[in-house]
Amino acid sequence: MSAYDAQMIANERGLDLVKIAPQAVPPTCKLMDYDKFRFDSIKREKEAKKNQKIVKIKEVQLSILIDVGDINVKAKRASQFIEDGDKVRVVIRMRGRQNKRPELGMKVMEQFCGLITAEYIMEQAPTIEGNTIKLQLANEKK
Repeated sequence: MSAYDAQMIANERGLDLVKIAPQAVPPTCKLMDYDKFRFDSIKREKEAKKNQKIVKIKEVQLSILIDVGDINVKAKRASQFIEDGDKVRVVIRMRGRQNKRPELGMKVMEQFCGLITAEYIMEQAPTIEGNTIKLQLANEKK
């Protein structure tokens, strides 16, 4: 049907002629009330946004000289973050003479990962970047 004929039918019925697939040959059009269509689509987008779970990245900072009690508390907190569905970034910042012994930081990272009780996957393996060692963990259930 020609665009002119379709527009005439739309005007007779008091509707709008909306192109559904303008790139198709010939273009696909539909007769509808455009204001109602726009209202419904905005409503659907708001509903989808409300039901969407935003994943936050929580950061846990450790030290090479961290004590057993402190690392246990931080591991327990990281486990809670992971169970809640958040990602956890673990950071060790080395200072002064500690920069000469990054293997001690890696050892602390391994100990920390062993203490986490939640099921997790390692999104980013421990990497040394300058004076920091970074590791990223996420929930395994995804």
